[in-house]
Formats: sequence, structure tokens, C-alpha cells
Amino acid sequence: MRNLRLQRGWSQEQLAHISGLNVRTIQRIERGQAPSLESKKSLAAAFEVQLATFDNKTSAASTDLSETDMTNQNAVLTTEELKADEEIAINYAKGLKEFYTHLLMYVIFASMIALVKGFDDSFIIWGLLGWTLGVVIHGLNAYEVINLFNANWERKIVEKKLGRKL
Repeated sequence: MRNLRLQRGWSQEQLAHISGLNVRTIQRIERGQAPSLESKKSLAAAFEVQLATFDNKTSAASTDLSETDMTNQNAVLTTEELKADEEIAINYAKGLKEFYTHLLMYVIFASMIALVKGFDDSFIIWGLLGWTLGVVIHGLNAYEVINLFNANWERKIVEKKLGRKL
């Protein structure tokens, strides 16, 4: 579902509005939770695809679909079916989004602190320097200049927790 949403250029909020579902429902489904029948119907209507598109057990080869629906079926990939490069690109974009959000919060709060308190107190200066260092490290990690916690690390942790390979 995420792949189809991204192909359309929709945010989770936009998809929620179009489908009539809650944003939390969209988030849960994108994380791998199975959608209810009503959610599947709403998503199928929003994306203008058949209901079977959102059935993880149904593949394009085993479903009798029209040529247009076959294209849509092939475009919709579950998390397990995402190609490795697509998953890496999605995670990269997510990391950049998190970094820009962090940077924006830093700029807003540092500006507010500077306007209200100024830089007279050494505690404020050291606090802002520490936060600046955190933002810089976050940016270097987001742009993969340094790889502290990359996708391979995440996979290893998940496999260790599950006790099996993914």
C-alpha cells in the first residue's frame, strides 16, 4: 500500500482523507498489520483498484484481473515483496524527513531561546552547542556520511529478537 501511495504522491494524511480512514489505521496497515474488510474496501475505492489488491495471499498471477488492474496489482507490493533497493530508498527518504524535522525544531527553539534568554548564561551556550552537535551527527547519519544505525543493523537486531532470518 505504501508503494502505491508514494507513486500517487499522497501523504498518509491525504490517503486518510480520500479513503475516509483514520491516519492511525493507514500507519498500522503500512507497518504490516492486516487491514479489515472495511479498510480494504475504502482503500480499493481510493486507489481505484480491486479489493484483492490488498489481500496479501493473492498474487497477480493467481487472480483474474483486467489489464489495468493487473498493472495496479503489480504496482502494489507488500512490505515483504519490496525490492531491496526500493526499501533502502524509502528508508533513506524517511531518515531525511526525520533529520529535517529535527533541524526545524532546533532552529525554532534555538531562535526562541536566543530571543528570550540571550546568550549570557554559559548553561544556555553549552546546551545549544550540545544540541548543535546532535543535529550535525543526525545530518551526517541521514546523508549516510556516517552509518551508525543503517538498515543492515536494524535487520540484524530484528533477526536476533526473532531468533531467525528474515
